[in-house]
Amino acid sequence: MLRIGILGCGRIGQVHARAVRNIDSAVVTAVADAFPQAAEALASYCGAEVRSIDAIMASDDVDAVVIGTPTTTHYDLIHQAAQAGKAIFCEKPVDLNSDRIRDCIKVVNDTGVPFLTAFNRRFDPNFAALQTQIQQGAIGDVEIVTILSRDPSPPPIDYIKTSGGLFRDMMIHDFDMARFLLGEEPVQVFAVGTSLVDPEIGKAGDVDTAAVTLTTARGAICQISNSRRATYGYDQRIEVHGSKGMLRAENIRETSVELATAQGFATAPTLNFFLERYERAYAAEMESFVAALNAKAPVGPSIEDGLKAQLIADAAAESLKTGAPIALS
Repeated sequence: MLRIGILGCGRIGQVHARAVRNIDSAVVTAVADAFPQAAEALASYCGAEVRSIDAIMASDDVDAVVIGTPTTTHYDLIHQAAQAGKAIFCEKPVDLNSDRIRDCIKVVNDTGVPFLTAFNRRFDPNFAALQTQIQQGAIGDVEIVTILSRDPSPPPIDYIKTSGGLFRDMMIHDFDMARFLLGEEPVQVFAVGTSLVDPEIGKAGDVDTAAVTLTTARGAICQISNSRRATYGYDQRIEVHGSKGMLRAENIRETSVELATAQGFATAPTLNFFLERYERAYAAEMESFVAALNAKAPVGPSIEDGLKAQLIADAAAESLKTGAPIALS
């Protein structure tokens, strides 16, 4: 039985706690949060104890921690958990600074603790099935990957100001998916972006509408399109074109019912929130983490995967600033 401590009892901490509750071979034993009410509510739901972070790190009945706290806290918590010998499940991004991620990699490697970077989209059943077919050669050599990711509406400006920017906050998921689907590392990044959704986002120094092209040494291309606004719901689509064919994963809708009349065809809206759209992915992600630890097998995506996605995000931000392609070493 894997015993887990939840650090951060907000929205994402609650998602991971629910996932653990549905796994027979794992249990939440302790939770911690800066807000006592949030901690008490989640502890009651899980049948766990409310403890301080320091107490969780020192607890003999906690084997692994889930870090669902704000990104600015990840660095210190990763170091503390690694030095305490706890396996780590950490929300993305690991940190907003690549050098600080390298510091985290060092302490994780030095202590030998398992570490999972929570790129949940790899565990989405549709995207995972698509990637499996690529690996099986269904479409031959991958030539063009197209990723579309658009939120129903932008987050609050206060969040934007501390998020690290669209590339490090939102598109970082897509950078990881690009690596996941291309099967090779990008060597060049070119980004364009603007603020069309909310002028306040531009005033905060960020963009809300962006496109990035990644190129590999072989010449394969990935095109990523992000927007903070999609009037029709949460838009999450992937297409992969190869030498022998094409694979595509479409949006998930509220129902699969389609109405056909003389006026045309009508379908239900897409699921409107990331927690709904990726509910199965979050569950599968935690199941993978627990199963790997119980079997003493490697976990993934790794902390190195977190760094590689961050380096692409850094290059995209630099490309936007300079207007030129940026080489990835």
